[in-house]
Amino acid sequence: MKLVADKVYQGDCIELFERVEPGCVDLVFADPPFNIGYKYDVYHDERTDDEYLQWSRRWMAGVRRSLKPDGAFWLAIGDEYAAELKLIAQRDCGFTCRSWVIWYYTFGVNCTRMFSRSHTHLLYFVVDPKHVTFNAADPAIRVPSARQLVYADKRANPKGRLPDNTWILRPQDAPDSFTLDHDTWFFSRVAGTFKERQGFHGCQMPEQLLGRIIRCCSNPSELVLDPFGGSGTTLAVAKKLGRRWIGFDLSEEYVAKIKSRLRSTKVGSPLDGPADPLSSAPPTPHARTSAVVRQR
Repeated sequence: MKLVADKVYQGDCIELFERVEPGCVDLVFADPPFNIGYKYDVYHDERTDDEYLQWSRRWMAGVRRSLKPDGAFWLAIGDEYAAELKLIAQRDCGFTCRSWVIWYYTFGVNCTRMFSRSHTHLLYFVVDPKHVTFNAADPAIRVPSARQLVYADKRANPKGRLPDNTWILRPQDAPDSFTLDHDTWFFSRVAGTFKERQGFHGCQMPEQLLGRIIRCCSNPSELVLDPFGGSGTTLAVAKKLGRRWIGFDLSEEYVAKIKSRLRSTKVGSPLDGPADPLSSAPPTPHARTSAVVRQR
């Protein structure tokens, strides 16, 4: 029995991919377990390297089979397996990587014996690099250019430009050096006190981050699939933006809560969280910022 759109399915994503009509999905966003020992309610997140990579190879093959010829696949992954999964996606599944984006966030886990992690890798793959959906003209994707913001250059495109490459330290402490026009994307993690926090899942993505991806790589009425539904953010954003959607999750409890979230989600509703990432984290007081600058 083939799966239908606008539903969440409980079960193993590898088995559920077998029920997806081949070549029917426009965009897959996957935020799988990172194999770092996170405590899920039913999934065991401590496999051997070989087991984890073989499992990843199988579900990514399902992603490839489900996508249309001009489809896109975004993978969110941590440091431990980013390089390996990129190679598996390219060499074993036949994807082409268009971009390796870094999601920089605040409210990361504080470490005392190593550098604290404050990023996640977002790997953007396509089936056919010559035929892609990339809505470069969408004003929600474009950002002001330096020619507009800094130089007031009359030659600047009034519609702005697409993001490019950069390295970022603490952007909220140096607002003049950080704008939206970078492939290091700055959004705060959804901390426990945030209004958009769902509360039942510890790895919740910000709606604004998913909004950028879904707007860029799909069109209204097209189909977005998330094989690791988690807190349901991908599906909620897809619904708000007028896309069709399918979600999977191994946990019966998570599926029930995702369904509840989606029932209260309306097509056309604004996305939760600040659209301007600089407003999602407070700046350091001026005196402290000046001291940091002097120490450099």
